[in-house]
Amino acid sequence: MSTNGGTPNAAKPPSLNVLAQYVKDLSFENPHAPRSLLPQEEAPSINLQVNVGAKGMSDTDVEVELKIEGEAGQGEGMLFKFELLYAGMFRIEGFNDADREAVILIECPRLLFPFARQICADAVRQGGFPPLMIDPIDFVALYRQRMGQQQPTIANA
Repeated sequence: MSTNGGTPNAAKPPSLNVLAQYVKDLSFENPHAPRSLLPQEEAPSINLQVNVGAKGMSDTDVEVELKIEGEAGQGEGMLFKFELLYAGMFRIEGFNDADREAVILIECPRLLFPFARQICADAVRQGGFPPLMIDPIDFVALYRQRMGQQQPTIANA
């Protein structure tokens, strides 16, 4: 009788591995420099938009993209604008389909976010402004919002 360090035909436990992380695209604009670098009378409005996308590369490997776009001010009062597309390659094994989707759209971007946040802060700082420290993002809420948008609407007869 042989054993392979466990019970025969034992299922592999679920696993999530980060294979790589990388910047796919980074853009920073300071359209009104040097005027925009002068002291401002009031703090500018800051708008942020965050999106998550994923693309299967194999049965186990997935590329997850975290896109963060931001701007401070508007029109002639525009101070800066940036766009970051930060991605990672992940190996995901042993999850059922529903859990796999949640891992891809919640856990993977949660792992990418601190690095993307630092890149955005550095880009804004290197543009001549105080670093923009983006608040933590609730990827569970983003996932729920995305799932709510995919629900079929039942028309009243």
